[in-house]
Amino acid sequence: MKLIFSLLTALFLFFQSGLEPLRNGYAKANSSNASTEAFIALAEKTSGSDPVIQGYKAAAQIMKAKVAKTNRKAIVKSGATSLESVIKAHPSDIELRVIRLSIQENIPKIVGYRGSLKEDKTYILNNYGKQSAALKNYIKRFAAQSKTITPQERAALK
Repeated sequence: MKLIFSLLTALFLFFQSGLEPLRNGYAKANSSNASTEAFIALAEKTSGSDPVIQGYKAAAQIMKAKVAKTNRKAIVKSGATSLESVIKAHPSDIELRVIRLSIQENIPKIVGYRGSLKEDKTYILNNYGKQSAALKNYIKRFAAQSKTITPQERAALK
């Protein structure tokens, strides 16, 4: 029994360890073009079928438009389609909603990819309490710099 528990714990930590570098890279990606390129490279070399990993890969696709010289609209459309597909398959994954909300907050309005801001914000606020401590911390850090989440809503995230 202890062996099974140890194996399950090791497996869980193995899959979570792949997410932390992506989370950290994503949180810093908007600070400069170098950070954006570093996140894109990290996402491209990260493998896994986990929906959250796929969400970060889609976000990296969208961010490629920031550093690309041409064909930006097609790059954004491809990444947005990938992200929407992952969210449609896993609608209850709060981290995917955080990713989409952060992208839609920061993407230029002219692109037109801003349709889920209110839906994602509501979902995040309503389901925050059910998350792990690590994910709550990540969401709080996102909320602290979010343009969509109000100061009163930030205060409610404990």
